[in-house]
Amino acid sequence: MTEERLIISRKTNNKFFLMIAVGVVLLIAGIIFMAAGGGAEHAAEGHGEAAAAGHEAASWSKRLFINLWLNNVYFTGIALIGTFFVAVQYVAYAGWSVLIKRIPEALSYYLPIGGVIMLLVYLFGSHDIFHWTHEYLYDVNDPRYDPIIAGKSGYLNTAFFLIRMVAYFALWTLFFMWLRKNSIDEDLNGGTDYYHKSIRISAMFLVVFGITSSTSAWDWVLSIDTHWFSTMFGWYVFSSWWVSGLAAVTLAVIILKQNGYLKMVNSNHLHDLGKFVFAFSIFWTYIWFSQFLLYWYANIPEEAIYYIDRLGGNQGHYMWIFFVNLLVNFVFPFLVLMTRDAKRQMIMLKLVTIAILIGHWLDFYLMMMPGTMRTDGGIGFIEVGTALMFLGIFLLAFTKGLTKASLVPVNHPFLEESVHHHV
Repeated sequence: MTEERLIISRKTNNKFFLMIAVGVVLLIAGIIFMAAGGGAEHAAEGHGEAAAAGHEAASWSKRLFINLWLNNVYFTGIALIGTFFVAVQYVAYAGWSVLIKRIPEALSYYLPIGGVIMLLVYLFGSHDIFHWTHEYLYDVNDPRYDPIIAGKSGYLNTAFFLIRMVAYFALWTLFFMWLRKNSIDEDLNGGTDYYHKSIRISAMFLVVFGITSSTSAWDWVLSIDTHWFSTMFGWYVFSSWWVSGLAAVTLAVIILKQNGYLKMVNSNHLHDLGKFVFAFSIFWTYIWFSQFLLYWYANIPEEAIYYIDRLGGNQGHYMWIFFVNLLVNFVFPFLVLMTRDAKRQMIMLKLVTIAILIGHWLDFYLMMMPGTMRTDGGIGFIEVGTALMFLGIFLLAFTKGLTKASLVPVNHPFLEESVHHHV
């Protein structure tokens, strides 16, 4: 099999840099607007924890830090899913996906960047993002003392939080680099030894992923709403990351194919990717609905508060996003990808995957903003600017990763099976 090398033109790279530049300009414009009083002149009534802390109009710096956190959690998840996808293919002895394997591999090049950004944002902006980082909550003599948060201090404290964060990124990056090195060595040397070694590495990674994907979701997202808890939350964040990662892989395959690469990838491979996207959009909805139904039906105040904040609470500020989230992430992919033909057409898959990537960004927005910004949240220059910046950085890392090896894993033992894949 002949190898295929991706060449990223200077023009394409410049587009990514332009995206980052436009993001920075929008971000600065949003900050100036907020600092001048355009976005935070009104104080609003607090709910839950914010009321205890005495809610006041959020500053531009708080909004900036939360947006940095939101985007980094979202793109880190997609990068992590790249390695997860590859590992699942190995342990399942899957042959169909060999031709597209290099795309999910390259997604994970963002992981070290995500780790550095996560650390910096937490060190400088933790008080703005996490209510539990305020010392007075743990002081019995302070009127703002919170017995529920104080009871969680064994787990929720800065030292242990940072240790976990560093451990997550160290483990994820280690396994990504290990699998990637094995994959490239296989290209150079051939033989089946690398394949069997990759299966063993993947099996270890999946155990690590199973634990860390849930605990990182508790740390980075669930602990924003410190009083609230959900036994399904790890699954919920995983399902959102997973379907976003699948959409990113599918979209990248389509764009590369439209630009003359991945010549041996055909409609059968697209069909399988489409089935994954279709199935896991339904899986995400199942988790979403299960969590919502149990809490809403039980009507226990400390459980229902999460949904009240996102529906009627916060003056109904987030209600439209709540319903758009369901429409974009479930109704649209479900209806569009229902037929066999739709899963084999690039234009249909492209539409759905772009919608899902935007939709699940909104999903993470809905997980984080009501618990931090309350009624001061919105989608404006700061949100769009930060998202564009992160997208540009992510695409630079991803495309650079793609250029480092052949797009076709030339010595993979199941390559022939993938070339002749038919469904």
